[in-house]
Amino acid sequence: MTRIRFGTDGWRASVAEDYTFETVRYCAQGTAEYIVAEGLADRGMVVGYDTRFRSEDFARAVAEVLAGNGIRAYLTSRAEPTPVNSYAILPLHAGGGIWITASHNPPTDNGFKLRSSYGGAAAPETLTQVEERIAAAQEARRIEHADYGAAVKSGLIQVFDAREPYLEQIARLIDLEPLRNAGLRLVADPMWGVGMGWWPMLLAGGKTTVHEIHGHRNPLFPGMRRPEPIDDNLQELFAAVREQGADAGLANDGDADRVGLANERGEFVNQLQVFALLSYYLLEVRGERGPLVKTISTTVMANKLAKRYGVDVYETGVGFKYVAPEMLRVDAIMGGEESGGFAFHNHIPERDGILAGLYLLDLMVQTGKSPSQLMDVIYSLVGPHYYDRVDRRMTAEERPAIEETIRLAEPASLAGLRVERIDRSEGYRYLLEDGGWLLIRFSGTEPVIRVYCETTHEDKVATLLSEGLGLAGLH
Repeated sequence: MTRIRFGTDGWRASVAEDYTFETVRYCAQGTAEYIVAEGLADRGMVVGYDTRFRSEDFARAVAEVLAGNGIRAYLTSRAEPTPVNSYAILPLHAGGGIWITASHNPPTDNGFKLRSSYGGAAAPETLTQVEERIAAAQEARRIEHADYGAAVKSGLIQVFDAREPYLEQIARLIDLEPLRNAGLRLVADPMWGVGMGWWPMLLAGGKTTVHEIHGHRNPLFPGMRRPEPIDDNLQELFAAVREQGADAGLANDGDADRVGLANERGEFVNQLQVFALLSYYLLEVRGERGPLVKTISTTVMANKLAKRYGVDVYETGVGFKYVAPEMLRVDAIMGGEESGGFAFHNHIPERDGILAGLYLLDLMVQTGKSPSQLMDVIYSLVGPHYYDRVDRRMTAEERPAIEETIRLAEPASLAGLRVERIDRSEGYRYLLEDGGWLLIRFSGTEPVIRVYCETTHEDKVATLLSEGLGLAGLH
């Protein structure tokens, strides 16, 4: 039987292979037993889902298991963005949430994400305990589940609208009227996911116009390898920005907790640059002060901006299961990761691609500058920085040999830059003399090895990535 392991953000697997109704029910059973043991059962759990293949049916199965264990399930009435579902935990005072989504994974996959009562990713120690309870339920072949109709009638399953509380929260965080009346021409790409319709809805009623592409449900995500808002997958967005003469393009991943940005020339503004832009927005434009939290795979531009504004930066492992607890611990104004996921204070410690996009638009409106002009401002403050990433798929059998090859490598320099230190806290991060870095790590959600780099030398990016693959014995 499949052993359930939570990765960087939840458990993900291929539908009809490891991801079945049986394994999803075991996940729900283990989670339910944990909730009961923690004394949270009387608070209930929110259950939400995305637009992937049969996500609504998997979510209903989860709700039935929760109800079978005496836990009220607040089941969303429609597929909604992950941040919308996560925020709903707070007004309901729920014990946490379960989302049926595989986020940015390929169309063959689906997933099971667990959220805590604060609306953010469950901490690693929580996930370990849930994993153990799932394994015990599998071993005992124990699944308690209720009849859906009977559970709805008794109130153990309550179908509700998660949208309204989130819209009220957005209105508290940002004034949308200046954005609606700014006369911006925008292109939105929800990448066939749950972000569809959100940008046109939020920005309707004024002079700003939003042209949406890929704006209906299609679990195959045609025209892209996966619904991940990175350069390779956004070529149609870039083309639409140029064709429409738009001021910017915004994209969300499959569950809309990440954001992607295209500038007015239809060029990709990478995730590290977006982290810097959002940091600048909070610190300079909004005048806020407080720590920033970032993963080890995220930009050193944040450190340089933080120094200018007199705030601290805290660094974590990759994944919001590390970022969310750290944000709460240090009372951070923002947390972020290299994947394009950003969370903000006075909200929930959860990636929110909708709010992040609104903040980027507000940055443009309040400064009167285009995305490319704003990057010029950032570079005038911290200097130019260049980033890229390559992914290579591998099999489980190949991984031990690859890991051993990396472990034995002790490069003194990479791309002609001296390696000052090797950080092995998560993967292998080579800290370089120019303040940049090269990181090699295994994905926590897919059978993939990732090689990332950031440097102040544009001409060294390709070489760094190539040498990084070489350290892993891959070319």
